[in-house]
Amino acid sequence: MKRRSVMWAAAAGGLALLAGCAAMNQFSAEVATFGDWPAGRKPGSYAFERLPSQQARAEAQQRLEDAARPALERAGFRPAAAGSEPDFLVQVGARVTRTDRSPWDDPLWWRGGFGIGRHGPWRGPYWGASVTWDSPRYDREVAVLVRERAGGKPVFEARASSEGMQSSPDSVLKPLFDAALFDFPATGVNPRQVTLPLTAR
Repeated sequence: MKRRSVMWAAAAGGLALLAGCAAMNQFSAEVATFGDWPAGRKPGSYAFERLPSQQARAEAQQRLEDAARPALERAGFRPAAAGSEPDFLVQVGARVTRTDRSPWDDPLWWRGGFGIGRHGPWRGPYWGASVTWDSPRYDREVAVLVRERAGGKPVFEARASSEGMQSSPDSVLKPLFDAALFDFPATGVNPRQVTLPLTAR
């Protein structure tokens, strides 16, 4: 009976480990999309368009556009050839907000611990308290706006947001743009959860 319990515990532990590994290979975001994309029209050539405030931060905006580029191309867009007019103009933006939490944010939940051990010249037990600080968390959001170059009509808008412990463009912003354009040009229930396999994108 005891052996069977150990076997069940080992199996449950293995399943939990597999579930954890699967979660690490996925990225989830809350997505909202809006638009009036012409029926039957396929994505064409595009060029990024920058607002005056984005032009003032050219280097940061370039990194943001580089993060969005793979998602746009997976959606079917292609960069306009040098010297040619694009079919669409694309604006992208991002917001990353850091939140630092202390163990006293929730006074009803003790996040520390106690222990018994030997310390100094005394060989008897001692009690020690420890306090655990949470790592900083980040609220991340990206936005995409696609407009027809001729006439400037907005035809598609998407936003994707998530929270977590990472903020670097490669690890966060690229998957967020993937989620924002995942089912382009369709719109759906807003907001909705989109989960993507990181290894496949």
